[in-house]
Amino acid sequence: MKILVTGGAGFIGCNFVHYMLEQHPEDGIVNLDLLTYAGNLESLADVESAPNYSFVKGDIADREFIMELFQKENFDVVVNFAAESHVDRSIVDPGVFVRTNVMGTQVLLDAAKEFGVKRYHQVSTDEVYGDLPLDRKDLFFTEQTPLHTSSPYSASKAGSDLLVLAYCRTFGLPVTISRCSNNYGPYQFPEKMIPLMLTRALADESLPVYGKGENVRDWLHVKDHCAAIDLILRGGKVGEVYNIGGHNERTNLEVVRTILAALGKPESLIHFVADRLGHDLRYAIDPKKIEKELGWKPQYSFDTGIRQTIDWYLEHKEWWQHILDGEYSNYFNRMYKL
Repeated sequence: MKILVTGGAGFIGCNFVHYMLEQHPEDGIVNLDLLTYAGNLESLADVESAPNYSFVKGDIADREFIMELFQKENFDVVVNFAAESHVDRSIVDPGVFVRTNVMGTQVLLDAAKEFGVKRYHQVSTDEVYGDLPLDRKDLFFTEQTPLHTSSPYSASKAGSDLLVLAYCRTFGLPVTISRCSNNYGPYQFPEKMIPLMLTRALADESLPVYGKGENVRDWLHVKDHCAAIDLILRGGKVGEVYNIGGHNERTNLEVVRTILAALGKPESLIHFVADRLGHDLRYAIDPKKIEKELGWKPQYSFDTGIRQTIDWYLEHKEWWQHILDGEYSNYFNRMYKL
C-alpha cells in the first residue's frame, strides 16, 4: 500500500511512521507536514533515507496543493494526524484550530473522494466526549457517548469527526475514526505535560500544576496507539469509531510525583497555578470494542511506559534541547539546502 501520513513530523505521527516502516517494509510512506512549531524532522532523521519513505512539506488546508499531491501519488490509504492539538493554544487562538482541524480535514476528504482512496482514517481524541466526574470511577467513554466538547480544540476535533462520518454516509467514502486517550512516549514536544515536567525538573525549575493536580487522565503509550491504528486500517469496519485507551488512569499530581521520584528531584519543585479555563476533570476510555473486534491490547503499563519514556528523554537530551533552543526548526532548511 502507499500510505499518506499527514502530520508525520509531530509526536504521534512520527512514531507511527517509525512503527509502519518497521512493521510493514513492503508499504510506501509519504509524510506530509507543514512543519509548524511542533513539527520536527529531527524525529525522523534515522529513516529519511529509507527507500520506501519520503517527506513533503505542505498544508492540508491548501486545496490546490493537496489535489495535485493526490493526483501525483495515487494513495491507497490516508491517515490524518495533522492537527493543532494543544488546548491552551486553542484558548488563545481558536481560529487556527478551526482552519487546520476542520477545514484541512474537509480538503483531505474531498481529495480522498476524488481520487478513490481505499481507506481514510481520522485520528481523533477522547476530548470530544467532554469529561467525567471524579467521584464516578464506574463511568467510561464508549463509542456511543455523546459528543460534549469543552475547549475550542476538542470542538474542532469533534467537527472534523462529524465531517468524516458525513462523507462516509453521503458519498460512500470508506472511513474509520479512532479516539485515543492521552499519549506519552518518545518525541513528544516539550509543551505537553510529561516532557514539560521532565525537562523542567532536570533543570531544577518549578513545575506548574493546574489547580490542585486532581484532574485524571488515562495514559496511552504512543506505540500501543500506533499498533491500534495499524489494526484498524487492516481490519476495522468502514464507518466505525474505535476508542483506544491504556487502562492507566492517574491524576496529574501523581504523574508529576512519579517523574520527580524517578529523577531524584524534590516535590518542593511543584508549583500549583490557576486552573485552565474549562479544564476537564477526568478522561477514561472503555476500549472493549477494539479489543473484541480486532484483538488489540495495550502492551505498556503506565509504570513500565513512564520509566522507559523518562529514560528516552535522558538518553536524547540533544533532541529536546534543540527544541528548547529553537535549533530544531532549522533542520528542514539544512537537509533540503534552502
